[in-house]
Amino acid sequence: MSSNAPRLTALDALHRSLGATMTDFAGWDMPLRYGSERDEHLAVRTRAGLFDLSHMGEITVTGPQAATLLNHALVGNIASVGVGRARYTMICREDGGILDDLIVYRLAENEYMVVANASNAQVVLDALSERAAGFDALVRDDRDAYALIAVQGPESPGILMSLTDADLDGLKYYAGLPGTVAGVPALIARTGYTGEDGFELFVAPSDAEKLWQALTDAGAPVGLVPCGLSCRDTLRLEAGMPLYGHELTTSLTPFDAGLGRVVKFEKEGDFVGRAALQEAASRAEENPPRVLVGLVAEGRRVPRAGYPVVADGKVIGEVTSGAPSPTLGKPIAMAYVDAAHAAPGTAGVGVDIRGSHEPYEVVALPFYKRQK
Repeated sequence: MSSNAPRLTALDALHRSLGATMTDFAGWDMPLRYGSERDEHLAVRTRAGLFDLSHMGEITVTGPQAATLLNHALVGNIASVGVGRARYTMICREDGGILDDLIVYRLAENEYMVVANASNAQVVLDALSERAAGFDALVRDDRDAYALIAVQGPESPGILMSLTDADLDGLKYYAGLPGTVAGVPALIARTGYTGEDGFELFVAPSDAEKLWQALTDAGAPVGLVPCGLSCRDTLRLEAGMPLYGHELTTSLTPFDAGLGRVVKFEKEGDFVGRAALQEAASRAEENPPRVLVGLVAEGRRVPRAGYPVVADGKVIGEVTSGAPSPTLGKPIAMAYVDAAHAAPGTAGVGVDIRGSHEPYEVVALPFYKRQK
């Protein structure tokens, strides 16, 4: 196998047997869709969907100074995360640019699991390993130790409850607990990237197929379907969730991305990027950067990443993600626009789609919020 051949998840043969359309994503061969992207999307919104997310990068940090290391390496206050809880955070460069957005789970007093995006897993691993110098902590690459299966949608709690005796009712959003699902040991996390209630199950790759099959069987009566990366993208877009490489890049700080809240200046000790981020924070107060907004099309043409956003014949921003929205029935986009045009309802905003200025309505994010 050549070094540039895509990596395969433990569920690869199963995806192919289900007739999935496969695609290379961040060096992995992943299912893009099994049938209709729209049907998969709507299944997650109304029933439940099953995802293989084994391309995500798991990095374990252990040792007496694990918390101190993560507080130094990341912008959040990781030491304050309780055992069994998780936190959304970021890892930044010394200049404040975002290397990746992460979820960090505290599994035990001195044990954390950092979950990185597939495209950045090696970058995050290298940065954490480098930043661990001088700390009594060990950074371990656990990407091959886990398969990751997500079940998302309003029916997902009932499906999972039929397969586990873990206390799902007591499991809050952004929490994780060890348990057994369909006889398989798993870390059960109430997290996801769809805007729906749901769970992410970290298991040994050798157990992935058994778990997938059990979830498929348990979910069949309530309409669960397998889902690919394509609907995962439209679901997260409707939910206003940023995607690395689109809404987040090394050329943006968390303050530029409107996510300054993840930076915790009040935590003890120095952290990588602190000085640059303090400058970015005060700069953002004095001179607001472009704002991430939602755009809803008045017509049918779909905006794509990189398309200019225009008003009064001038470029006032850029689309970062765009797609047809199955829930709204119209094309939608996220875009960074000048603060003067960022208020919901701002008139006269359009997207330049191959030379034609298509009218768009500016709306607050997210486009979609589930009914609790």
